[in-house]
Amino acid sequence: MDASPAPVIALTNGTGGAQLSIPQLGFGTYKIPDDQAQEAVTTALSVGYRHIDTAQMYGNEAGVGRAIATCGLARDDLFITSKLNNPNHRRDDALRSFDESMRALGLDVLDLFLVHWPLADSPGIDLAETWSTMIEILESGRVRAIGVSNHQPEHLRRIIEATGVTPAVNQIELHPRLIQSELRELHAELGIVTESWSPLGRGRMLEVPDVVEMAEQMGVSPAQVIIRWHLQHGLVVIPKSTHRERMSCNAEVLGFELSAEQMAALDALDRGERTGSHPDRVQV
Repeated sequence: MDASPAPVIALTNGTGGAQLSIPQLGFGTYKIPDDQAQEAVTTALSVGYRHIDTAQMYGNEAGVGRAIATCGLARDDLFITSKLNNPNHRRDDALRSFDESMRALGLDVLDLFLVHWPLADSPGIDLAETWSTMIEILESGRVRAIGVSNHQPEHLRRIIEATGVTPAVNQIELHPRLIQSELRELHAELGIVTESWSPLGRGRMLEVPDVVEMAEQMGVSPAQVIIRWHLQHGLVVIPKSTHRERMSCNAEVLGFELSAEQMAALDALDRGERTGSHPDRVQV
């Protein structure tokens, strides 16, 4: 990956302003404790990752920030994402928690800030009001783009109709057992970039016989096959590992290509199977 930087996707900030680019391959930090986050992110950056994904909910923004501060890389070479935690959807809480995230990360400007979960049926919380606060944060100039995570079609339509501002990204659970075709089609129609969390199905995809056989035939790992599938579908993908060897392996996916037949075979593995929560079930 050092010799071949990850491809990028143009990303609109949703206000009609300047575009920026998001590296298509990033490093996820879900469930990495704060006291381990600095080492993990430092290792990921040394391997060649330049896109780091964290969240208020993960409790590791400070560790991620320490890695950013000590990595020796120029800020403009990095793309940093964080996400609004569920208890912080109301305006004052969102603004306060964003300030706290920025202090923890040690950043003046964040590249991408997402609403982590829609909480569409939570009492006292309104999707459109939360999104309006995100727009306020964007207009402050302290974040370059805003988006959402785990939003379903009805959630997207509601916030866009209410504000006229389309999220730059929707980060959703996505892997060959859950290919989310309908939602991805809507994203394409609206100009929303699709980003995959749990891209390896929390490891379950690595044991699927068809994937293992394909990897053996190509002389690559099952994880590389799945990550390559994401990239060729035009998805942003953020695999996670705390082991340097796996980080490197996950990043070495630019030197081979899956055929149309192989892509179709992986698409055919779709069973609508989630490894995480359905968005409608996550409420405050």
